[in-house]
Amino acid sequence: MSDQYPWQGENRRKTPRSHDKFYQIVLGLNIVAWVIFVASLIVFHYARPELISGVQEYWGVNGRQDWSMSLSIYLIILLCLCTCMSLFVLIMRRFRTRRRNDYFGINVIILLAISVVVLVWIVSDI
Repeated sequence: MSDQYPWQGENRRKTPRSHDKFYQIVLGLNIVAWVIFVASLIVFHYARPELISGVQEYWGVNGRQDWSMSLSIYLIILLCLCTCMSLFVLIMRRFRTRRRNDYFGINVIILLAISVVVLVWIVSDI
């Protein structure tokens, strides 16, 4: 019976990862998560309290002592989005990393750890 209708599909195990659509989607989401993290670093720079040096204090230059609340909301949203995308990429990679030559994906774990730690730190500081 199997001789009459041979299988004409594509063997997923023999195709390179660069041609796999699932791999391309996971890679794209990983890059988007890192871009969101870089955007959150830019927002963090403008949202944080200003550093007032001794010279500025002597001359009476005023600086912001608190977090900018309008930018802090955007920062928290960006970090939550980065955390969710990192978790999603880790879950998606878990279903596909069965080959011996698949990489572990340590960059997603590092991104997840950094975004969670910074998110907890900012929420506790505000």
